[in-house]
Amino acid sequence: MKKISVLVPTYNEQDNVIPLSQAITAEFEKLPQYDYEIVFIDNDSKDSTRERIRGLCAGDSHIKAIFNAKNFGQSNSPYYGLTQTTGDCTILMCADFQDPVEMIPVLIKEWENGYRIVSAIKTTSKENKFIRFLRTCYYKSLKKLSDVEQIEHFTGFGLYDKSFIDILRELKDPTPFLRGIVAEFGSKRKEIPYEQQLRKSGKSSNNFYSLYDLAMLSFTSYTKIGLRLATFVGLFISLGSFLVALVYFIMKLIFWDTFNAGIAPLIIGIFFLGAVQLIFLGLIGEYILSINKRIMNRPLVIEEERINFEESKEEK
Repeated sequence: MKKISVLVPTYNEQDNVIPLSQAITAEFEKLPQYDYEIVFIDNDSKDSTRERIRGLCAGDSHIKAIFNAKNFGQSNSPYYGLTQTTGDCTILMCADFQDPVEMIPVLIKEWENGYRIVSAIKTTSKENKFIRFLRTCYYKSLKKLSDVEQIEHFTGFGLYDKSFIDILRELKDPTPFLRGIVAEFGSKRKEIPYEQQLRKSGKSSNNFYSLYDLAMLSFTSYTKIGLRLATFVGLFISLGSFLVALVYFIMKLIFWDTFNAGIAPLIIGIFFLGAVQLIFLGLIGEYILSINKRIMNRPLVIEEERINFEESKEEK
């Protein structure tokens, strides 16, 4: 009997974990030909999420849990969780019901048709239209700038065959960007559309800083444009500065007694060049920070506790 794993990353999802586990279980009751496991990986929630997950694990051996020792970020925790699943394939989905549970049979069907990765693409969404517009701009920009063909409006929700999970285990990337890795290494991939729902309960933990961090992770991992743009803009400004200086010098020679531009152009030029330098120093710093994290090669997460994994260990 084939086994399907469902991985659900959580952070402060106390009102969602119980109804979500019930909804997932109900879907698998319609698919008796499959064994299954539901794996919650909690990123150090501050509410009662862990207590409720413990209760679920105590009442159903199909439900497992990994509790991280602290919050290791929204990229590391799901990636690590994928590598800990034991099914013939793994479905990754959010805990807030934005990823429709009803998609599980659709994902499995495409997997049975021979696809190793089934990517769910949110072609429509009930989220704020302005936020949707910004996300669209981000995806299109990354797609154009990246050396690897990126997947637009792909959040990670989808199904991954065990063979791809093995690739994730072998990569040993301390700062993984799952969506980019899927685009780079995923073979026999099928895209299926869906409408992203509104969060059922609770408040999203995403903020400007976390979204910016994720955007820069993708930008520094899959583009060179930042560094090359700094070089080209520097050359362009240097050439422009030389031409301005040459014109100024010629005007001074021709109109020696009357020409006087004052120091305003000099001050404006200094501030402009300083701003450009700071922008690109910050951009280069992002690349260096990404390199530094990879060189340190620290673990993706550190576990504090895991529940109902005893059978899995014996199988290994």
